[in-house]
Amino acid sequence: MSNPDELIDNAVEAAKKAVHYDEQGESKISVYYYEAAARLLEQAANATHQEKTDEKGKQLFEKAQEYKNRASELTNKSPVENKIVGSDSNKTTLKQCYFLLQQAIDEDEQGDKEDAVELYAKAIEYITQFPDLMQGDLKALILQALDRAEELKGIKKSQSEEQSLSTDSVVQQKATTSIAKDKPRDLLKGFSAHLQITGQDTYTEEEKLVLLHSSNINGREYVPFMNVDLTERFQYSIPFSDRDGHLTLSPKQKRNFHRFARPEELCSDPCIVYGPAPSYLSIKQTVISDCSFVASLAVSASYEKRFGRKLVTAIIYPQSKDKKPIYNPFGKYMIKLHINGVPRKVIIDDILPIDRYGRLLCSYSSNKNEFWISLLEKAYMKVMGGYDFPGSNSNIDLHALTGWVPERVAIRLSEPDFNRDSLFNTLESRLTNGDVLVTVATGELTENEAERSGLVPTHAYAVMDVQTVKGVRLLKLKNPWSHLRWRGNYSELDTRHWTPELQNILNYDPNSAAQFDNGVFWIDYDSVLRFFDVFYMNWNPELFKYTYCLHQSWCAGKGPVKDLYTVACNPQYSLDVGNSTSGAIWLLLTRHITEIEDFRENKEYITLYVYKNGKKSLLSL
Repeated sequence: MSNPDELIDNAVEAAKKAVHYDEQGESKISVYYYEAAARLLEQAANATHQEKTDEKGKQLFEKAQEYKNRASELTNKSPVENKIVGSDSNKTTLKQCYFLLQQAIDEDEQGDKEDAVELYAKAIEYITQFPDLMQGDLKALILQALDRAEELKGIKKSQSEEQSLSTDSVVQQKATTSIAKDKPRDLLKGFSAHLQITGQDTYTEEEKLVLLHSSNINGREYVPFMNVDLTERFQYSIPFSDRDGHLTLSPKQKRNFHRFARPEELCSDPCIVYGPAPSYLSIKQTVISDCSFVASLAVSASYEKRFGRKLVTAIIYPQSKDKKPIYNPFGKYMIKLHINGVPRKVIIDDILPIDRYGRLLCSYSSNKNEFWISLLEKAYMKVMGGYDFPGSNSNIDLHALTGWVPERVAIRLSEPDFNRDSLFNTLESRLTNGDVLVTVATGELTENEAERSGLVPTHAYAVMDVQTVKGVRLLKLKNPWSHLRWRGNYSELDTRHWTPELQNILNYDPNSAAQFDNGVFWIDYDSVLRFFDVFYMNWNPELFKYTYCLHQSWCAGKGPVKDLYTVACNPQYSLDVGNSTSGAIWLLLTRHITEIEDFRENKEYITLYVYKNGKKSLLSL
């Protein structure tokens, strides 16, 4: 049976949240927490066998009734617009019960007995708090869960005991344990797991201090993501709310903001990913200035569907036994982002901003029950200081989402080193093989240029496909806004270039496309070079065999103001290359940023000078 003091503590927390949301006018949420607080207080009284006539019991029951009355009052006078979806409390509780049981079953099937026993115990303990629901299929599942937990623990029951088992005996006999396996605290590496480490594979004391210092970002802690984090707890007695509070809203969000809501209030059957794989066509950017991030989501989703390998959906937890992210009715999620040199753990709740019509004021999926887009955006915006995002570029965003190695290629037609043919060939071959993720961004455009071309100035577009057809070099792009397309050559408005043969090869009908603007369009390579400014490419770490990583601090105040005078005081490293083999060496330099103003103002830069035999041979910008 649950500890009465713990129940009371949980009731106090629920009551605080109820009062907070009540004061904010959030009737739906405050009703939920008032009812939760009342239920917990009654359970605390029953757990200590306090009667309504006893002084302590009387106080607990009176306070519980007070919360019930307030919940009833709010329910009766709640405005219609706050009741977007009539979320039945029993339905929500049942979802939570089945979620707990499924997590236990998944661990059991994977052979992790200790974790399975612990999860079975948590599931049984939680579900038996709702005796009214202990019937039918759910009751049968609870009995099976208890049997399985006892079997795993080596407890034998007689046949008569099994036959006489009832709901009451489940409460008395439920398995309780706090076993936690001691697992090595190794970084979870994802696509980089195969790389052979050259040099030492442990951190020095200096590196540990650097990673510790850069774990504090905008006043919040984001610790390195370890293997032990895969056992993160996702179930609570009340829906999870992020202790860091709501994210700061952008000015555009504030103008239309009505309240915060959870997925279960917005649809009847929420999920994380709708179908076997995410669809880039469902992604919609709204009022947040994060086009590069949304474009990054689009190319990542396209990769998952095209190559059948999880990429961005692999960083969302909790997950099912087949590593697919699953909806958590308790409202807690964990996201793995590559930030400041290592994968880091970002905890969020599923509370999202909406307007008075129940529309999300963040990026979302056109599949109304799907929430992977909104949750990933919320996690990234949390690290970046809030929805009031200063903007970024897709190299940074894709590296944070995937850990893939960034490369920036500026489109400079007038420079002799720019090889347009080589760049296109690389894009076409590597994108086809799944070696790279690509976005392309416009620079400054005049109002007339933007109007004529249909392109948005300083805006990122996802590169979905690159093909050469009958000598014509084409790119398929997607605007993160999911509307407003290119109006030039090979657009849906172009009646000259779209031959029947070309339409058939690319499976594209411009007349049909003209009926619905989803932001996806074809454009010829020459037009890209004319109207766009830069390609952002992120390379799959699986292309490489070896890796070496160093985390170090550098006091930039030492030495002269400009490197033109001398670089003698700067950190210096040497690389010995044997003559027996040849190959490319990729250098990734990451400056750890711990304050959003540093990122927003972008006044400090860091770069690499490369010397060969003591002579400068390359400047990497």
